[in-house]
Formats: sequence, structure tokens, C-alpha cells
Amino acid sequence: MIEEGRRFGRLMCGIGGMFGEPDPAVVRKMNSLLHHRGPNGNDVWSDEQISLGHTRLAIVDLVGSDQPLLGLTREVLVANGEIYNYREIRSQHPRFPWKTQGDSEVILALHHASKSKHSGVLSARQHAEWIAQLNGMYAFALWDAETGCLLLARDPLGIKPLVRTSVEGSLLFASESKALRAHEGHVPALDEQALVARLAWEYPLDGTTLLKDVTQIRPGTVEVWSLDLEGKAKMVDRATIEQQKVNPSQVWNPDKNAKHLLETFVEGVSERLMSEVPVGIVLSGGLDSSLVAAVAHEAAERAQQPVPACWTVAESEENSDWIAAEEVASSFDLVHHQHILEADSFDNLLPDLAWHGEDLDVTVLFFQPLFQKMSQHVTVGLCGQGADELHAGYPRYRDLKQHGEIIDARLASMTHPFARQIENETLPVGDSWYVEGHSGASHTDSLEEFLQFELDHGQLSNFQLRLVDRHSMAHSLEVRVPFLSSSHRQASHRLPMEWRLPSNGEEKAALRAAASLTSLPKHIVHRPKLPAGRATSPTLIENLLTEFKPQTDAIIQRHPLLSGALKTQDDIALGLGLFEAVHILDRGVQKPTGSAFDLLDEVIG
Repeated sequence: MIEEGRRFGRLMCGIGGMFGEPDPAVVRKMNSLLHHRGPNGNDVWSDEQISLGHTRLAIVDLVGSDQPLLGLTREVLVANGEIYNYREIRSQHPRFPWKTQGDSEVILALHHASKSKHSGVLSARQHAEWIAQLNGMYAFALWDAETGCLLLARDPLGIKPLVRTSVEGSLLFASESKALRAHEGHVPALDEQALVARLAWEYPLDGTTLLKDVTQIRPGTVEVWSLDLEGKAKMVDRATIEQQKVNPSQVWNPDKNAKHLLETFVEGVSERLMSEVPVGIVLSGGLDSSLVAAVAHEAAERAQQPVPACWTVAESEENSDWIAAEEVASSFDLVHHQHILEADSFDNLLPDLAWHGEDLDVTVLFFQPLFQKMSQHVTVGLCGQGADELHAGYPRYRDLKQHGEIIDARLASMTHPFARQIENETLPVGDSWYVEGHSGASHTDSLEEFLQFELDHGQLSNFQLRLVDRHSMAHSLEVRVPFLSSSHRQASHRLPMEWRLPSNGEEKAALRAAASLTSLPKHIVHRPKLPAGRATSPTLIENLLTEFKPQTDAIIQRHPLLSGALKTQDDIALGLGLFEAVHILDRGVQKPTGSAFDLLDEVIG
């Protein structure tokens, strides 16, 4: 049955569910905890085995496509994301009795076609084959009552999130960890093992979150679940939909190949203009976001869509990001919205940042006012995330040996026993840990190996993409990532290492060669990489850390086994205190209302 939820205003997409002894009231509470991700519709579907929830922001097929969507043979779907090739897929299945004009329904059509082709229960590999036809960012749950199978799937790069846990034999899954607390049996606890790795590497690794027994569906993976004889949920199969592979060619000639590399990027931007609501560009003034702006007119013409406007925030008009973004927008005659960050805005935004981010980041506080301002005018944004991972843009890539030594020094500084497990390469391989060891020295032998490691183990999915997803969706904004389009990432994977990071030149050499074919000002094409948060608001961040130093010192003292690493990362220590305050105390079942000082006082005692 469909249980009608309340109708809300413009909010963002989120999914949740309970498999095994389902309680629709729990899933309705999940929807409530995901209120910020959606909906234009807010519904729950339930039978005796499963309950599925969905909150929606309408971007395509505004008056239709409410979810959960029902299939032809007792299938039910909840999906988050966008399928950019949905029109092509619809044209390939003219006999399917389409009920909507939207993109999510193609998931049901492909599933139905695969069921018709194969006899019996499909294997995870067979499911992966039809899911691989989807070009987009997605996380979905598809219940097939006819076969008693539940599919959980996530796009190849992990742009859209999906986490799960088990409580009393029931499987709980959702777009964000906070939604799992809808079940009273799920009591959030800090996962110190995941935290040790987070402190060493600066981002969560593999399938971990910072919450014990809460794991991520691996990017590019489909899981098949069923109920055992006792009605308890169990995973019965799993397969890879698409695995990223750094596969450099021997030769790359900018005179011959730069045009193709640029073309793949324009194609990615054009695809991501698919929308029936306004679209904007996150413009920092760095090469990556500036390249989005540089091709905006051509991409919009191809997509037959309006040219998107741009948004920039910074702490002053003298900020280098502000000045560069202003020049880029002016060069391409783009509408440019600019906002100066208020001196006290970071103090006020810290609780929200911790609540929505579900991690320890505080130096990206500018995301909150940026996405808030954008959401007042547009519902979809385009950003430059992913370029540095594909094109080797981070400073650490220049000296991997030193980077490995820094990671290993952080591990050595912690007396927590799990740090020794990481060093000794004795991690328990499974849902949380994909390999046995995560010491710095074990993954930094070459640039090719290290880029592959980051793709496989979370630099994008668990850090950069999580930041953009959580903080944009906090303000009902869907942010898309054109650098991670299928065509551009495939072209990027084939770039020789010397065209990503030349030994005696600028990083991202091939991308800069492609950018030189546009009308971007030359000094923007050659602008060096700067850390996003600290470049946009360096003074505000330093003032913030100084202001909270007494609280930060107290938080470090609360974690003596981790203090060696926390002492060298005061921003992360502050984030840890806030994380405990909003996600652990009182089960973290509601958005915080107190000030950052009040919240930290509750933790410190």
C-alpha cells in the first residue's frame, strides 16, 4: 500500500527503508530526518517484508514521477539522483508501459527487461549488467516481491550516498546515517577504528563511517538481499557495476588530443544541464570551476537550456578567489552573484555544518552560506569536484614518499591499538575494510598506484563528494559533477602520468592544455591549486580555531589514545567534539539548536 506523507515545499531527494519485520512508522521517521533532502513528495510504501520511503525534490517531470514507483510485476523502487541518458533508454523500450515522463522509471524498465530475458532469480552479476546501462549519479533500492529480493545499488563514483546497518535482524538503509536513528534500537556510537584511519589519512576509508556498525554501499556496486527462514535480512550476492581503472596510455599529444579531452568535458556539462528547474555554477575562481564557466554557453546551446549564472562567496573583495571568479564571470558575460561572508557567520553555522556533514570537517564552512545563497535562486548546481583526483591536482602528489611518511607518523603518534593493526596490515577485510593494510608506505610507491588507491578507497566518495552532497542538500540544492561524467573520466583515466603531473611543470598539464583552447584568461588557466576552505576564508577560519582553542584542547584530552594525531590537527579535533555533540549524545535524533559553545560544553562536561 502507499501511505501518503505530508507534502512539503522545495526540498531534496532522500531514500530510506527497513527490510525484515518492517515498521512503516520507522520509515516515516526516516523521511522526517531526511526532510532537508526532499520533498515535493514524501511517501512510504510497505508490505509484510519491507517498508520503503522517499523524499523528493522535483527536477525532471515536475508534476509526475512521485516515488515510490511501482513496476509491472510487483517491483517497488525508491531512487535518488539523475539518469542523464534516460531519454535514450526510454526510446529503446517502446513497449514498456511508461507511467511517468521522468528519469527514475528507466530503472524499473531495465530491470523488467532483464527479468524477461533471464529465467529464475537473477544473480548480482546479471543485475550489474542492466544497471551498467545507466549514465548518471544514483543510489536506489528496488524491491522485487515476486522473487523476494532487494537490490541496493550505488553509482560508479559514489556521487550519491547510501549507508546501511542491521538492528535486531532488520536491515536499515538510507541516504544519510542520521536517518537510521529512526529505529530506537539503533544507538549511534563513535567508531574509534574508523576514526584512527580518518585521522591518519584525513578522510574516511573504504566502507567506514565514523559510526560503529554503519557502513556504506560500495560505489559502483549492487547488493542483493533476501530474508532467511527466520525473517532476518541477509546479503546473498554482490557484484561490481563499474570499476574505475587508472589505465594510462603511452602517448598523449596536446595538439591532437587536447581538443578531445575538452570535448568530453563539454559533453559532461551539457548532460548535467538536464533540468526543468534553474541551474547555477559554483564558481571559486580556480581552474576547475572556471572551466565549467568557460564552456557554459556552448554546453547550454547543445542542451537547449538557459545559460547558468554563477555564485561566489569569500571573506573579502581582496580575496584572490573572489577576484579570479569575478574576472572569469565577466570574461564570459555570465550573471554573477557574489556574497561576502559575515565575520560571525562561521560561529553560527558550526552546528549545522556538523549535523549535515556527518564528519569532522570545519574548514569548509563557506559551503553553508554558498549553497544557501544559491538555493534561493536555483535548484541545481554544477561544481568542479573530481578534477584534482582525475588529473593529479593536489600538492601531495608531488612528493608521495613524504605524504606516506606523514600518514605513518600520525599512525605512530597514536597509542590506539587499531593504529598498530593498520601498520601491521592486519585489518579484517569485509564491508568496512577493503584491504588488510592502510599504512602510508603501502600505497605511495607511484603516482599511478596512488591515484588508483584514492579512487578505490574513498578520497572522492567519502570526502569530496560527501562534502558537496551533504552541504548542498542541506539547502535543497542538487549539485552535479561534470568532471565525473562517463566520457571525461574515461578519457582522463587514459592520460599518461607525465600529462597529469609533469616532473618539471604545472600539475594537471593535460587539463590545462584543454582549458587553453577556451577563452579563459591565461593566468586562470595556469592558476595554482589552493585549498578550497582556507583559500576562500583564511582569516575567518584562523579566528575560529583561535576562539575555540580551549574547547579543542579539552577534546584532545578526552581522547588520550588519539591525542598524538589530534594535536597536529586542531580543526579536526574541533570537528570531533561537534560530531560527538550532534551525532552521539542523546542518540543525535534531531538537528541541534544550541550554539557551538553550548554543544561543546555538553561533550566536555
